[in-house]
Amino acid sequence: MHTTALGPALLGRLSFAAQASAGAAWWIAVFTVPLVRAATLGGLDPVMVAVLDIPLFVAASALAVLPGRVGRLAAVVTTAWTLFVTVSLALYATVTGLAGWGVLAMIAASGWSLLALSLIWLGRIPTTWLLVGPFAFRPARPRRSPVTHILATTAQIVVFWGLFLVVFPLVIAFLERRWGLAVPLPLGVSVAGAVLVLAASLLGLASAAALTVKGDGTPLPSAMPNRLVVAGPYRWVRNPMAVAGIVQGVGVGLILQSWLVVMWALAGSLVWNYAIRPHEEADLASSFGDDYRRYSEAVRCWVPRLPRRSRTQKTMMATNHPTRNTSTAPSTTHPGSPRA
Repeated sequence: MHTTALGPALLGRLSFAAQASAGAAWWIAVFTVPLVRAATLGGLDPVMVAVLDIPLFVAASALAVLPGRVGRLAAVVTTAWTLFVTVSLALYATVTGLAGWGVLAMIAASGWSLLALSLIWLGRIPTTWLLVGPFAFRPARPRRSPVTHILATTAQIVVFWGLFLVVFPLVIAFLERRWGLAVPLPLGVSVAGAVLVLAASLLGLASAAALTVKGDGTPLPSAMPNRLVVAGPYRWVRNPMAVAGIVQGVGVGLILQSWLVVMWALAGSLVWNYAIRPHEEADLASSFGDDYRRYSEAVRCWVPRLPRRSRTQKTMMATNHPTRNTSTAPSTTHPGSPRA
């Protein structure tokens, strides 16, 4: 992800300037507003914490504004300190049940610092670092029968749904309650969440089936479909798997009555949209050429175009006919694949 307008290094330094101002304002509030002190530091001695945090967080963030070596080193120091404080405060809050709001503030500060540090040192936000292992874009091995892909997709669903819809949300909900951040909600919220999870799961399963059967691949980036899929939910939106995952996450948060799980799901949607999607769409455009470009022009990324369909979209929908994979149909095969 590249930044424009101000330039990445300048934007990073301005981000640290904003962080220094926010840190100074927070410390003023800590020493003048008891509620802020209790919510963010719990039973910790604010004077003892300030002795280290003001120079290593506030002052170092301010120094990171400077161009050159001093500013770059100050950015490293304040980022490392911020990460250390975040982990330490999280452990303290988990053990004592205090300072939960302080943990959330430091998690936000850690993310902010890492982004600003990347802009200063790398001149960009290295989103490609996310595309490793099972998330690296590679086409699946073509199969005569979809059985192998169906089995692989089933295993992927079990693993990823188990982690992202069960394990991680339960951990987050536990920490939310342990840190004193839970907000009681009416039972109807949980019922609404269950409805959302059911609907989104059906959408996710239909999308996975389309990728597996029509696309000769799986939903996993490291085993992507070999054919461009415009069938099933892909008729109406380009990213039904992502839509399903986000709605599932929100629904699970409502079931658990955890606003932190809901925020976690929404934060994940931002990461996917701004860090992953540009790379995925560039890969699809490179692999499928004009076929994908026409499809992306006809079908929106997030919001279905249900009431009316353009002539371009109708043309793209026609490519979903079962005979589209014959020799007379346009090639929608990944370059380098045996089918190419």
